[in-house]
Amino acid sequence: MNHAQNILNYWGIKLKHINYLALIFSALTFISSPLLADTPLSEELKKAVTLEPNLEAGKEKFKLCITCHQGNGWGMSDGTFPQIAGQHSSVIMKQLIDIRIGYRNNPMMLAIVKEPVFSQPQAIADIAAYIETLPMTPKPGLGTDEDNARAEKLFYRKCAECHGADGGGDKKRFYPRIQGQHYEYLLRQIKMIRDGKRKNANSVMAKRVKKLKDKDLELLANYIARMKPPKDKLAKEGWKNPDFK
Repeated sequence: MNHAQNILNYWGIKLKHINYLALIFSALTFISSPLLADTPLSEELKKAVTLEPNLEAGKEKFKLCITCHQGNGWGMSDGTFPQIAGQHSSVIMKQLIDIRIGYRNNPMMLAIVKEPVFSQPQAIADIAAYIETLPMTPKPGLGTDEDNARAEKLFYRKCAECHGADGGGDKKRFYPRIQGQHYEYLLRQIKMIRDGKRKNANSVMAKRVKKLKDKDLELLANYIARMKPPKDKLAKEGWKNPDFK
């Protein structure tokens, strides 16, 4: 078995109208103050979020991402690689920096973010801004559609407070847009957070999913993957990134 396959196995990658307001209010009663990302905001990240990005420079740097995340930024529908198109630039910046400085384990990405081109906050700001402009896939990888009522309740009890009722996240608080993400990727990340294997996971999220069984996580991931992003964030059928034909 080669090194690449070992890494894929490590990450578990497979290559093959209810009353929402009542549920949200119930979730908000758990915590009275805003939740922030747990891992410290590095000095590099603090600087990067204040910079004016250069989209042309970001487009050039995005070439390093295409092999895995594809030219559209849609990743792979089997969840091998996540969709990054349309993600909040603040989230992209934080994850890139967290990986490079050891706040998050990701061997495959570490080799990329160690490249000299990513050594400056401006470079991080540029590529993150470019990625945010990319429209999202209209056809993410999905799981089996079943027990939607339970999945919906799980989402509003466990996820909506931070990621929003529509799964759109929170740019200012570094919470990712999760709507329309590939099912298998979502499931893998939630499991890792539950099992304590993702170092930069928010501790409140980890606590909320800690006792959930695999079946519940599957329902939750499937529900989130099926959440539709806003129309202005979605690509049309057959869209190809004109920057990388």
